[in-house]
Amino acid sequence: MDARRRHTGGNGVIEDTDLWDWRRSVADLYYDVRSKSDMKAAWWLWCERRAEMFRTHPQSPIEPAGRMAFDGPAMFPYDPAFRFLVRLVPAPSERLSFATGADGNTVMRAFARTDGLRDGLGTELTLYWIEGYGGGVFLPFTDATCDTETYGGGRYLLDTIKGADLGSFRPGGMLLLDFNFSYFPSCAYSSRYVCPLAPSTNRLPRPVRAGERLAAKQNLGSDPLSPRRDHW
Repeated sequence: MDARRRHTGGNGVIEDTDLWDWRRSVADLYYDVRSKSDMKAAWWLWCERRAEMFRTHPQSPIEPAGRMAFDGPAMFPYDPAFRFLVRLVPAPSERLSFATGADGNTVMRAFARTDGLRDGLGTELTLYWIEGYGGGVFLPFTDATCDTETYGGGRYLLDTIKGADLGSFRPGGMLLLDFNFSYFPSCAYSSRYVCPLAPSTNRLPRPVRAGERLAAKQNLGSDPLSPRRDHW
């Protein structure tokens, strides 16, 4: 699930250093967000910085011809009702493998299940650990807005390998999950990337009208069973 583009015969050094800079920019953004005590202000910063990166960065998932006219990802209004303090409990044993293009297969294993989402969202979610060098936490989900208000393949809330880490731990082993920061995988924007999507265990039966949404007249692919291309 590497966020790199397929090389197309261009300068590989430039492509890889651009990707390096993109990853660092994402990590810096999430550090700045975690550093703020006012979460709505942090959310505005996240929205504005992402919009700028999508418009101007060489590794933007937006096709080059459309970048300067791109206003940024469409978002639901910030809603504190979609901030949840959950406990993590052991998850049933599960290992999944996804085809990720030239990078081969990505394997992830369930390591924790939330305890605290059911009342608000109808069920709990599984957190996965991406295996391989370094590893990282991955929390994708789908919900009742998929295909109509949000990307049919679902959204990501945590993807720490690529710096998307807003899992805020609290005393007593509690974890704060803020769905206002959920976002589309880059495969929603371009066929250049390959991404794993949310497994059936992470389908929320209720709508999550927080985080990234479809813009007016936006029509993105939604087949959740086929491998897609990822970046963010």
